[in-house]
Amino acid sequence: MSDPVRLSKRLAEQLPCSRREAELYIEGGWVTVDGQVVEEPQFKVQAQTIALREGAKAEPQPPITLILHKPADLDSEHACELLSAASRAADDPSGVHLLQRHLQRLSVPLPLEPEVSGLLVLTQTWGVIRKLTDDFSKIEQEYIVDVVGTLTPEQLKQLQFGLSYRGRPLTPCKVSWQSETRLRFALKAPQPGQIAHVCRTVGLQVLSIRRIRIGRVAMAKLQPGQWRYLGGNERF
Repeated sequence: MSDPVRLSKRLAEQLPCSRREAELYIEGGWVTVDGQVVEEPQFKVQAQTIALREGAKAEPQPPITLILHKPADLDSEHACELLSAASRAADDPSGVHLLQRHLQRLSVPLPLEPEVSGLLVLTQTWGVIRKLTDDFSKIEQEYIVDVVGTLTPEQLKQLQFGLSYRGRPLTPCKVSWQSETRLRFALKAPQPGQIAHVCRTVGLQVLSIRRIRIGRVAMAKLQPGQWRYLGGNERF
């Protein structure tokens, strides 16, 4: 039996191609070992069957950004535990080839409180992290809030402008009724606990809070626990 060698070396000899091209094929999820995809160039092989999948391209894999519908009662830091091939939205229009590396080393630049559900961004892309942190005060976020109670026209205006939180006046925001029990908030730079606080201030009982949009990116039809790739033409 031959000594184990790196998969990239064996593939380069088999094709043939350069060692770097072999690494790119492997990192792109295009190489199988005994029928199983292996994404690590350093994976050791002996006499296994190594094959290149149809349509293989020796291209670098760019960092990616994912959109997840975070369920309530889940810490944002643990949201990565929901990511798998099975939880990817069936109608994801991105066409991106799923790699295990896409589900690793993800940052959450705009976390949600555990009790708040909805749109969560998970990214490997420094540009997205910088955009969502540096422009935090400029990017509008939209929330849907289910409540119990009623509001006078004056109280609705209070929600839009005139309340304070943690000793500081809040910037104006847009608040409107979507139904008899559901409010829509569109605001910039929301603070943790702010929406629940202002609702309680005007006598409303909050049942649930869900973020549905960040800037120009909407959660749309994603179901709780489902995720999709951020499209190449989508910008926050």
